[in-house]
Amino acid sequence: MADRAHPAALTPTPGRPGQRAPLLGIDLGGTKIEALMLGADGKALWRERVPTPQGDYRATLAVIAGLVARAEAASGARNMCVGIGTPGSETASGKMRNANSTCLNGQPLRSDLQALLARPMRIANDANCLALSEASDGAAAGAAVVFAVILGTGVGGGLVVNRELLAGANGLAGEWGHNPLPWADAETDADPAACYCGKHGCIETWLSGPALARDHGRHTGEQLDAAQIAARAASGDAAAEASLARYASRLARALAAVINLVDPDLIVLGGGLSRIDSLYTRVPHLWPRHVFSAGADQPLRTRLVQSLHGAASGVRGAARLWRDAAQPVR
Repeated sequence: MADRAHPAALTPTPGRPGQRAPLLGIDLGGTKIEALMLGADGKALWRERVPTPQGDYRATLAVIAGLVARAEAASGARNMCVGIGTPGSETASGKMRNANSTCLNGQPLRSDLQALLARPMRIANDANCLALSEASDGAAAGAAVVFAVILGTGVGGGLVVNRELLAGANGLAGEWGHNPLPWADAETDADPAACYCGKHGCIETWLSGPALARDHGRHTGEQLDAAQIAARAASGDAAAEASLARYASRLARALAAVINLVDPDLIVLGGGLSRIDSLYTRVPHLWPRHVFSAGADQPLRTRLVQSLHGAASGVRGAARLWRDAAQPVR
């Protein structure tokens, strides 16, 4: 069943002349598809969430088209600008790649949606949408250089400089999760796992939720998910605490490499594992030993923060892909 939120202040009437049209973002997730309409002031005007048709590309397109139609009916706007946040990214030919929602891979998502909806679309990786949202009016608002990380079922990153999303010449800017884990420890980081991308030992295979569960199981024999491990650690369970300590060490090393490369003002964490409070003190304590020239006379200014908008950051960032095109209603 759809999860809908229609604030009473939103009445489906045509936009008034001179009024800026709202922006519509859609977050295409593995289990749910969420649509959110933002007003010119950044406030949510309308939201709906529906289940993702598992493994069915054509049904996914139809669900997105239905969300757009209902958003326009709710707002009275027509031909709204639509931004899509999705796992993976586009190739130069416009086909999707590296999406853990595998039915998207190899499909011309943007052009198919443009044909279906008769309007231009903008598409960005979900971590890029997180970065744009948090740099615009979230935890990193006002920061010059922002690196945002999704730590969940998968792992990804996005980079925003002066509130502008960097995509890169190959559409790979911020693709942090598919680099090797740096400064690997021969004892704790042995036996790197295979990654769906075809390589072994990617950062994603060490820092995703399933990776934390797998690491804990390898050391204890217990089959717990990431949330259960975090809860046990918070209650004083020594084995769970040891698993989180290994996780924090890996995260600190992986983020230290980012600091060495782009030197961000803030690193923002999103995704389910971003709710582990201990990471925000433990990781910044660990990463200086891996950052070039960091020391007592050169303290690190980079801060690690949790996303302000939480699970809504992806869809808010998707709407903001059209921020420069929010034209007045005529």
